[in-house]
Amino acid sequence: MMHHPFIAISDSVFPNLDPVREVLSQIGAELRIAADSTPEAIMEVARDADALMVTYAKVTAEMIQQMQRCRIISRFGIGVDNVDVLAATVAKMVVSRVPDYCIDEVSDHTMALLLALVRKIPFANSQVQEGRWEMSSVVPIHRLRGSILGLFGFGRIPQLVAPKAKAFGMRVISHDPLVSPEVMNRAGVEHVEFSELLCFSDHISIHAPLLPETNSLFNDAVFRKMKPTAYLINTARGPIVDESALARALDGGYLAGAALDVMPQEPPSASPLFRRPNVILTPHTSFYSVESLVDLQRKAAQEVVRVLTGYVPLNAVNPEVLKLDKETNAVLNG
Repeated sequence: MMHHPFIAISDSVFPNLDPVREVLSQIGAELRIAADSTPEAIMEVARDADALMVTYAKVTAEMIQQMQRCRIISRFGIGVDNVDVLAATVAKMVVSRVPDYCIDEVSDHTMALLLALVRKIPFANSQVQEGRWEMSSVVPIHRLRGSILGLFGFGRIPQLVAPKAKAFGMRVISHDPLVSPEVMNRAGVEHVEFSELLCFSDHISIHAPLLPETNSLFNDAVFRKMKPTAYLINTARGPIVDESALARALDGGYLAGAALDVMPQEPPSASPLFRRPNVILTPHTSFYSVESLVDLQRKAAQEVVRVLTGYVPLNAVNPEVLKLDKETNAVLNG
């Protein structure tokens, strides 16, 4: 076990870091919190740190090259697109994430957005608040039971969305090239190709990571292949949806509506999706609950403790680093 390791915190959105401190107290760690999320401020605390814990701040290759002692970059979150994983791998730093801290919250939020869209609740509420008690202003509304929900991605979160949607009598299909049809079949979900997902779905919910191949995947051409009565939901990553293309699809009647918890730019300074009666926008809150943030802090800190005490982390995104370390130790120990 290391003696009094230094743990750098690049940025935090938490009310406090008590859960982190409690876990790291097991190894007598000292926390150093950056004054702000600029590279310069982060390096002030991270340059000689044994570990870096990061929320939304960018961790670039240039920053990683300056961290001579760091053994793990632990992300407070599911995705790691703000960390240069390749540079970390070259530097033999483990990059870890917390893939399971908010799966209840995001799957609940997905269903809440879907129900609000289908039942047109935000729009109906605005009409009533303006003094219009008129059913004619919100029709048509279609029955949820018997409709098809298409899940783009079938990881932990959509695997919880599926039974919730099925409880409403929906048929669930999914496209995920990394998940076998057998896994989907066991969940009562039909595996389909991407083109079939677009054609068959009455509603599509996005649950994929942001990768080069998913960046702006939902564009003009994709929206033209969806049902004009379909709704789009995104609780994954904002850049997966081309917001200008989405606005054009809504204007052209190629899509009935959308609900987004994530945007390409956060916070958005302006968007063609603002002030539309058939668009619901929430400020990237699907992950949030008081309980989920405590889980997130604890699990991210536990990864740091594992690595610094010689154990294998549970959720490394570059596990090849662990193999490199073993090979290096073998050479050094003869």
